[in-house]
Amino acid sequence: MNLEVQGLTLLYMLLAGGMLGIVFDSYRIISGHLHFPRWSIHGFDLVYWVGAALFVFRMLYHSNQGELRFYVFLGLFLGVWIYFLFLSVITERFVVMLMKIVNRIYAALVRIFQILIVGPLRLAWKAVRLLLGFSGVILMFLLRTFGLPVWRLIVWATSPLVRRLRIPDGLHWLKRKGSAFYHWLFKK
Repeated sequence: MNLEVQGLTLLYMLLAGGMLGIVFDSYRIISGHLHFPRWSIHGFDLVYWVGAALFVFRMLYHSNQGELRFYVFLGLFLGVWIYFLFLSVITERFVVMLMKIVNRIYAALVRIFQILIVGPLRLAWKAVRLLLGFSGVILMFLLRTFGLPVWRLIVWATSPLVRRLRIPDGLHWLKRKGSAFYHWLFKK
């Protein structure tokens, strides 16, 4: 392996270390803001480190066909160290600003959803309830006004037949319920 390939590998590892620092800072800030449950942090850490290892090995394979040397680890360490010295604060500010923008967009979308979908559905539900209530009042008025004479006519016409029928012992409760419903419906 010549010096040019080693220099290119060192440069790639410096960049990989910086990128790992950026991703780690972003992950740390986002997980702190979203308040993940404590048990899920271990899973996210595992995903981060597996992804970081795959990324580093991909960069290593691209630069020197995957040969592992001391300068590879040195490049990764220097890349992370330089990142945390000079770029960490900038990344933190950028991620916080980006999260504020995402939160504002989310709040705007929720508000638009409430205005365009939830509001009209609530209004339609209130209108349906109002119409059903109004229809119920009209129906009760019509039943009380016209139902009583019709009911009395039916009772008068069927009274000779009803007098001759004997109600079985188990159905007296039905007669009481019908009488209670009649008195509730046509109370004066």
